[in-house]
Order: sequence, then structure tokens, then C-alpha cells
Amino acid sequence: MNFMRKALLVSSLALYGLAATAQTNPAITKWMRNTTGLMGRHYTSGSSTPITDADSANVQTVLYSTNNVYVRTKGVPGYITGPFLDGNPSITTNQNAIFKFPLTPTPKTGTPTPTTMGNIGVFINGVALFDYRDGVSWKNSTSSLAGGPIPGGPGDGVWNRDAVVAERNGFDCAKGHPAMGNYHHHQNPSAFKLDITVLSTVCTLYDADGLYVIDATQHSPLIGFAYDGYPIYGAYGYKNADGTGGIVRIKSSYSLRSITTRTTYADGSTVTPGPPVNATYPLGLFREDYQYTAPTASQPDYLDEHNGRFCVTPEYPSGTYAYFCTVDANHNSTYPYAVGPTFYGNVTASKVTSITEPTTVYDPSSSAVADAGTQPEITAFPNPTSDFIAIQAGNLVTKGFKIAVFDISGKQVQTAEIAQGSTIAYIDARLLYNGDYFVKVYNEDMSVTRKVTITH
Repeated sequence: MNFMRKALLVSSLALYGLAATAQTNPAITKWMRNTTGLMGRHYTSGSSTPITDADSANVQTVLYSTNNVYVRTKGVPGYITGPFLDGNPSITTNQNAIFKFPLTPTPKTGTPTPTTMGNIGVFINGVALFDYRDGVSWKNSTSSLAGGPIPGGPGDGVWNRDAVVAERNGFDCAKGHPAMGNYHHHQNPSAFKLDITVLSTVCTLYDADGLYVIDATQHSPLIGFAYDGYPIYGAYGYKNADGTGGIVRIKSSYSLRSITTRTTYADGSTVTPGPPVNATYPLGLFREDYQYTAPTASQPDYLDEHNGRFCVTPEYPSGTYAYFCTVDANHNSTYPYAVGPTFYGNVTASKVTSITEPTTVYDPSSSAVADAGTQPEITAFPNPTSDFIAIQAGNLVTKGFKIAVFDISGKQVQTAEIAQGSTIAYIDARLLYNGDYFVKVYNEDMSVTRKVTITH
């Protein structure tokens, strides 16, 4: 049976017997539930000491019915948010949200549904996903940008500004920021400082991190769901749709147009002019600066116009449509970043005020699927060191880690933790004497020890 026929058969079988197999559905099992009372934290400008917030981090509760899953979240990540160095006065605040997702998403027939301002998906830690835009567009009558946070009314909506490019200085280390308290990502939620080419220096001042660490050697984790119900993955996946070909970076099929004036769209249609292409308004500042080129059969690792493809993934061995958070070879985010500019499926997910159907609370202890997930690789660096020891968990931390530092005699001298949904912790080596130490990193599922040397 070929791959596509098998996928269609599995899809058909999924339409019945759902109640009996509900807890095997990743749309139920993969949310990052806060079971330890972890609270959100944030940095303020000028201080590298995080402030603990009053709101719980990650997802509070997951409930499901025959057809839907409901996710209760405050929209607060487990990693530290802020500061936002563009003058954004907002901080991450409680969204008190319930998101409703379909358990069996369906493809859209006819004209695809465009993405919109605001939430277009939710990451597995309960944090919002936005598309490329920030509400700002060019206003031809005044030859200026307008809309969004810029006073003076809306722009033309013809040449729409790309938030990832325009607002880079306002993103924290995890590449996120709040809009009136609603913390969100427009792009891959990994730390700036771990990119191969670092575009923002905010991480050199504030030791935040991100949801996961990009690892070019393994399939990226499932990190969220779009509003059409289909999963969102990180930057790497199987080269071929059937799961073969090894692990590769999954690539966007959008590229910058070769234009010097902004008077037409990529399809050739004439539109209200935008600004000239120059140093002030470079190519890539506007969504309409991009063009889509459909991938060929020899490009199975390139995505469709929605930034997704039908493929095998670790969570969907029989195949699913999936979006990917696209990055370039330097791990810098590339348009359209996650989902968009249109959805592949029928948009049925929504933010609801209440649950109006019978549901069951998801309990991993009674699930047919283990909730532990793949345990990440643990590294300790720099080694040797004189100032600090960074304890980094590769990939995705679904359960937090405790950290204990022991001297050569076995005495515990320091402790720390890597919070659920974050990737890194720091040990202050300035408080330790010269010599060798052992760093134990552990949770209920695993324990590893790394030897480090302190040299002042």
C-alpha cells in the first residue's frame, strides 16, 4: 500500500472509535501541563534578576470530548520573558484562556482561509502564536507607516509590515513579546543566543532561553497546534514525506522578490504603491516583498504555500499534515515563520469562554501513551570555567530538572533547576573554590552527572 493511500485509510479509520483511543491523540497528550506549581517569571530592563509573577506557567488543564480538546492556560511560558527593549511597556499577563481544538482536523476545499491578526495557534506551553504581521502598513497618502502602535490611524493594508523584521529589537531572548499582556511568538520559539548567527544581543544581558533547542541531528519536537487543528513542528524533520532520507532542515518555499519599487504584487497585479526599496525600507520589511515558488518533486524538504506538508512525524507515524517553523542555515527565522499566510485546513479552533459539552480531564497516568517524551541531552559549559556554569537541556523539556552541584568529597554546594518548558539554568562558579565538581541533573525519569572544573 503506498504512503498516500495508507494515510487516507488511517484518516478514515480515525473517524470512528475515537472515544476508545482519545488519549493516544497528540492533540490531547502533548500539551505541557504544569503539575508542580511553576510560576511565570520576567525580567525588567536594567536588571538580570528575574521577578516571579503571580500566574502559573504553561498549561493548567487539558480536557477532551469525543470531537474536541480544551486547553486551559494563562498564556505564561515556563521560560523567563522580557525585557522588551523597544519601549514596550507591557509585561506578560494572565490571559485566563480556554482554547478549543478539533481532534480530527480536516483539509479546506476551495479558497484557503487567510491568517489574521492575533492568535492563529497555540504552542504546547499555552502561549499564543501570531502570524507575520504587527498591524502596521504603508500609508501612501502620507508616505509613512501607519497603524498598530503608530498613532494616526490605519495604513492602506496593501504593503503590510513584517513584525519579525521590524520589531526584532522588541523581542526577548525567546523571540517573543506581549501585545497588551498577551505574550506571543511570531516565529520559532528558540533562543536568539543559540542561533548560528546571532541577530539580537538581548541574550547577552538577560539569561532567558526558549521553548526548545534547535538540534540539526534529530526531528524537532511537536511544539504547537494551528487554529485548523494541525500540528506545528520545529525547524527539522525527515527529508522525505514517508519518513526516510534522514534529518534535514525543513525549508520555506517563499523567497524575496527581485524588485526596486513596490507597485505590483508577485502575481503581477498593480496595487497602491508602497515605499521604495532602500536602506530605510529594505526588502523583507513587508510581507508582499515575498513570492512563493511551488517545490518540485526533487525538493521534498520544501513546504507548500501554507508553510506545511503532509508527512510522517514521530507523533504521527501514519502521516499527518504538519506545519514547520522555518529557519535558514544560520537558524534565523524565515518567512512565513510558522503558519501562513493561509491555513491548510478548516479553521475551527477558537478561544471560548466556557465548555458546553461533557468532557474528561486528561490524566497521563491512565493514558495509553507515556507522557515522559524523549529525554533531552544535557550539557554543561563552559568547561573549565571561572564565572558560571550553564546547564543546557537539548530539545524540549516536558518535565523540569533539579540540579545539584557536589564537590570532590561529595558535599552538595549549590542547587538550581531547569524549569518545565525552558532549556537552561546557571550556576555561579564565582562562589566555588578551584577544583573539580560534579553536576547532577535529574528528574523522575532520568539522572545524569557531568564533571566540571573551576579555575579562577
